[in-house]
Amino acid sequence: MNEKPSRTELLAQLRRAGREHSDAAVLFHSALATRLGLHPTDYKALGVLERLGPMSAGDLGHHTGLAAASVTNLIERLAAKGFLRREPDPADRRRAVLHAEVGELTDNEFFASWQRSASQLWQRYSDTELAVILDFLAVSAERLRTRTEAVTDVGVGAPSNQERRQHAARRSG
Repeated sequence: MNEKPSRTELLAQLRRAGREHSDAAVLFHSALATRLGLHPTDYKALGVLERLGPMSAGDLGHHTGLAAASVTNLIERLAAKGFLRREPDPADRRRAVLHAEVGELTDNEFFASWQRSASQLWQRYSDTELAVILDFLAVSAERLRTRTEAVTDVGVGAPSNQERRQHAARRSG
């Protein structure tokens, strides 16, 4: 007889599945970035720009957690490859507004095939189930953004290099 897993077991399975999904997504996007001749960080920053719309370099830095110098170099690389366009900010001519140029990325058979695959997956679920999945993804993404901000703040979140060295020294004994 098959018993339903307990909530504890379901939560453990959910954590494992979440890690597996995250790993698969990171590796997929890394491979895709490489195929496009981009660094994975550049590819994901381009995705942020495409999703949120035109913004300043400072705003892109805020949304990605990258330092100003890193954003400047990222912008130069994306612009050189034709994935980003800069225009003067009409409100402040000293600033530039960044625009994603992703048409070439998404207007091909690879992305059409990926969309068909995703659509087939979505057909497995009712509208009610899709709403639950959408809620989970939206809340999860917001929590990840919050945790990312905490990790990138100095002294908050992840252990410092010194703390990591001390931990490693204790382990090696």
